[in-house]
Amino acid sequence: MRVVSHTCSNTEIVCALGAQDRLVAVDADSDFPPEVVDRLPQLGRDLQFDVEAALALKPDLVLSSLTVPGHDRIVDALAASGVPLVVCNPQSLDEVFDDIRRIAAALRLADAGARLVAAMQQQMPARTPAPDAPRVLVEWWPKPVIGAARRSWVHDLIERAGGRNALAGCDAPTQTLAADAAPGAPVDVLAMSWCGVKVDKYRADVVLRREGWQDVAAVRRGRVVPISEAFLGRPGPRLVEGYRQLRAAIEGV
Repeated sequence: MRVVSHTCSNTEIVCALGAQDRLVAVDADSDFPPEVVDRLPQLGRDLQFDVEAALALKPDLVLSSLTVPGHDRIVDALAASGVPLVVCNPQSLDEVFDDIRRIAAALRLADAGARLVAAMQQQMPARTPAPDAPRVLVEWWPKPVIGAARRSWVHDLIERAGGRNALAGCDAPTQTLAADAAPGAPVDVLAMSWCGVKVDKYRADVVLRREGWQDVAAVRRGRVVPISEAFLGRPGPRLVEGYRQLRAAIEGV
């Protein structure tokens, strides 16, 4: 089977299922595992993905996603070609698990998919948040401030790790906050997980000096932590590491 992957998370799922030898091309943002992706053609970043180049490789299966605004144009072009296609668009953690199973089934590796999901669940034991558990804001972008709200797998990860999502009151995948005014809900821990930025470029001082946020508990107490977007923003097997780092941040309060 010849497989083309359009998103990082799908690439990582294929590899975690042990099917990396089936990949014939990936998107330019797929960077893990490096020993696999470095040898493959990269067909452009998410919104610049070269559909014609992908189809020229005569894939038996293309794995795509609607997790990035604008991906629908790529997905529509792939669907119009008639190529076998799996499109992921999870919001909850359970939907991430469902997508892993769907991809595994498409690869004819259903048993491996079940094992991978079971292993992830075992490595992320659920802890019931206490009423006074720390409130966590996962920040996707610093200006404007964009955070993970209730309809997201990150919300589920926070609760699973024993915390409370500071933006749980927003029934949407994300919430945009004013950068010059404190959020409407208390925040005890702020996790920087800036999209498209390498974790070594995250700057806590950007948050700690943010105008209007000086009375926010996380800022006042210096509870601002970096967690790579690779571990929180990609709905795949490396969410396990995101869970571990969230749990450590929550337990450190």
